[in-house]
Amino acid sequence: MTMNSILNPDDIKKALDAFKAADSFDHKKFFEMVGLKAKSTDDVKKAFHVLDADNSGFIEEEELKFVLKGFATDGRDLTDKETKAFLQAADKDGDGKIGAEEFTALVRE
Repeated sequence: MTMNSILNPDDIKKALDAFKAADSFDHKKFFEMVGLKAKSTDDVKKAFHVLDADNSGFIEEEELKFVLKGFATDGRDLTDKETKAFLQAADKDGDGKIGAEEFTALVRE
């Protein structure tokens, strides 16, 4: 499964273009722009599974760095600062990784 089967490719491109500059990533604005915030919980969980590259059931910090590439292959890598801020915003139980429920809660914020 790809993000294009869940989200509109034009929305993905616009969102990626909006956050092309390093240290500009804002997860709340990004999820809204790509249309994920308006999707069903099932679709948000499908998106989570696309981003969980190693199928561990969690998005670890190393995978989080490449989260934009999960939306489109030409997406940039997040900076270390962006990755840590994203992880801190989502990781509610403090285990250093993002589970499906934490991801869904973050998208809904």
